[in-house]
Formats: sequence, structure tokens, C-alpha cells
Amino acid sequence: MVLMTQAPATAKGTRRQHDREIVALAVPAFGALVAEPLFVMADSAIVGHLGTAQLAGLGIASALLTTAVSIFVFLAYATTAAVARRVGAGDLQAAIRQGMDGIWLALLLGAAVIATVLPTAPDLVELFGASDTAAPYATTYLRISALGIPAMLVVLAATGVLRGLQDTRTPLYVAVAGFVANAALNAGLVYGADLGIAGSAWGTVIAQWGMAAVYLTVVVRGARRHGASLRPDASGIRASAQAGVPLLVRTLSLRAILMIATAVAARLGDADIAAHQIILSLWSLLAFALDAIAVAGQAIIGRYLGADDAEGARGACRRMVEWGIAVGVVLGILVVVTRPVFLPLFTSDSVVKDAALPALVIVALSQPISGIVFVLDGVLMGAGDGPYLAWAMVVTLAVFTPVALLVPTLGGGLTALWGAMTLMMTVRMLTLWLRARSGRWIVTGATR
Repeated sequence: MVLMTQAPATAKGTRRQHDREIVALAVPAFGALVAEPLFVMADSAIVGHLGTAQLAGLGIASALLTTAVSIFVFLAYATTAAVARRVGAGDLQAAIRQGMDGIWLALLLGAAVIATVLPTAPDLVELFGASDTAAPYATTYLRISALGIPAMLVVLAATGVLRGLQDTRTPLYVAVAGFVANAALNAGLVYGADLGIAGSAWGTVIAQWGMAAVYLTVVVRGARRHGASLRPDASGIRASAQAGVPLLVRTLSLRAILMIATAVAARLGDADIAAHQIILSLWSLLAFALDAIAVAGQAIIGRYLGADDAEGARGACRRMVEWGIAVGVVLGILVVVTRPVFLPLFTSDSVVKDAALPALVIVALSQPISGIVFVLDGVLMGAGDGPYLAWAMVVTLAVFTPVALLVPTLGGGLTALWGAMTLMMTVRMLTLWLRARSGRWIVTGATR
């Protein structure tokens, strides 16, 4: 477990110090973030050779699992901020104790999700419109993979603990090892043991629990080193849940925006929905690079505020915004330059390409805006400013929804839809910038 100490007071607020901190945290965080979707890609590559029905079943089950887990991403965000504050205050025992509360909450939520998914798996699959041939495979995969949900949630919470302790390298190592183990287990169980799609599900479950075990080992060692209790504490778990509620509202609002965008694209026609899925996959990949800076922001801002260093927090915020804009500009240029190479990797249909090309220009132009949004999102999360983030995202959803729903009526096709997506990011930027500028997010101390 790596714990970065604060630099001498004379160096605080300097660009070089902030750059070192951002790079040290953001680069490993980016690697870990990119490794996560590789799990699904590995499963798809292996299951895809079993047949179309199996692959369709995997796609439906994976969508359900991804949605279930992403709803609880607050386990990582809220834990990072709370632990980082304690670290800044110099109380490592309380920091790890805070992290253990988050991990216990993850286990409780995971058990609740299992209890919900196992009996309702066939109904959930049917709700997603699975065909008669794909439904049995989707149900099998979903029921088995649900057993790994507690492990996935523990990984989220424990990742938050380590990020709060200013350690993003360990999550990178665990993510890479987990991906390798998942791929090997899937191949062995699907083909070697001839278990079919059930083998893929079991391989993923085993890999997820293996990752959770590694995280728990690291956290437990830290707890013993610093004399922190490992027992569940009802008040601490309740406090972790309360801190996560606003971030849950934020996440649900964001998921609603993405679902509305996909539903609108589907109404535009087959070529447009196909192009939309390609663009959305690229947009998500670009988000990983920007989210890595946000992860650094959560950890750094929380630590500064915990150390009662308001000026250091302001300086770090300013520098990270500059990083967000710069990375956004670079990503935008890369999108424009690589369009002719990127699109043929996904489709040979000229109609789909024609629909995607102008929309990709919109995506490219919006990347500097996205850079600001992701960074300020991370800063306010690190400050524990969850209620404002929830309110801001609900406002954004309210602005985006009518604009997006008018796209099929007013015309403009996919380009207009991604114009609406850019409007959504602009509204987010404005709400976050106003909050950052006000300084109301700056609340120092070991707890907010």
C-alpha cells in the first residue's frame, strides 16, 4: 500500500507539485479503468465462438450486470473522499476504519442484489426483449454471474479505500491480474471443461472473488498495521450509505441520459443506432482518460481538505482543470485525425459511416468541455459535495430530455442527437463551474 506524504509547505500550490501528484495518481488509474471493460470483451470473444444465441444471451446478461454494478459506483467515490480526508488529517487508523465501513456496506448491498436477481433472472431477461433462443443462455449466465456481484462491489469499495490512501497502483495491478485470470478461466471452463456459457460465467465469478480477496488482504493488513477495527459498525455503515445516496441519484440521472440517447437513436433508424453505438463506445473510451484525472482529483482534494489546506485544494483544482482542458484538446484532435481508421474497425457499411462521421466531429469538439466536467466532478466528489452533484445532474437531465426527444421530430439525425449530448455536457460544465467558483465546496477537516 503506497501512501504519498504531503510536500513541504513552501512547495504547496506550485504547478510542479500538483503535476507530480496528478500524474502519479492518474496514470495508474487510467490503466485500471481501461482494464475493467476488457472483462466483457474477453467473455464476448470466447463465448462468441459458441454461437450467435450464446453471444446474444451474454450481451443481455452483461448489460443487466453492468447496470446493477454501475448503480453502486458511489461505493468507490464516497469511500475515496472520506478516506482521503482522514489521510489529510493524519489519522490513518480512522481512514482505514472508514474504508472498512464502505466494504461492509458493499457486502450487504451485494447480498441484497443476489437475493433479488436469482429469483427474477428470467423476468429480467424477458424485460430486455431476449429472443426465445437467447433467453435460456442469458438466464444461465445472469444467475451464475450474480454470485460475483458482492465481490464486484467489494472491489469498488476497496478501490475507493486505496485511492483515498493515495494508492492507484495496487488497483492497476489487481485489474490486470484479474483480466488475465478471467481470460484463462473462461477459456479453460468453456472449452476445456466443456461447460459452455456457464463456464464463462463461473470463470468470471472466480476471477472477481479472487480480486476481492486480494483487495481485502491489502486492506486487512493496513488495518492491523494501524490498529483499525475490522468489525462491522452499524453507525459507520449507515454514514457510508447516507454519503452515497446523493451520488446514487447522480449516477441514476446520468444512466437515464444515456438510455434516452440510445432510445432516440433507435427511433432514427438502423444505420443511426448502429453509428450511435460505435460513437458511444468511443465516447466511453475517451471518458476513461478524463476520468483518470477525476480519480486523482477525488484523492488529492480530499487529502488537502482533510489537512485544513484550503489554498492547496484551490491550487490543485485550478491545475487539474488545466489538465482536463489540455487532455480534452488532445483527445479531440485524435478523434478527428483517426476517424478514417477508426470507423472501418466497426463497420463496412457506408451508410453507417456517413451517419457517424459528422457526429464524430461534434464529439471531438466537445472533448475540452468534457475535460472540465470530469475534473470538476472529481474535485467536488473529493470534497464530499454529493448533494450538489445530485442536484446538478437532475437539472442536466431535465434540460437534456426534451431537447433529445425533439431530435426525431425536428430532424438533424445523429448529428443533432450528439449536439444534444454536447448541450448536456455544457450544462454540466456550467453547473460544476459555478459551484467551483463559489468556493462553497471548500469545507476543511477530517469530516465534512
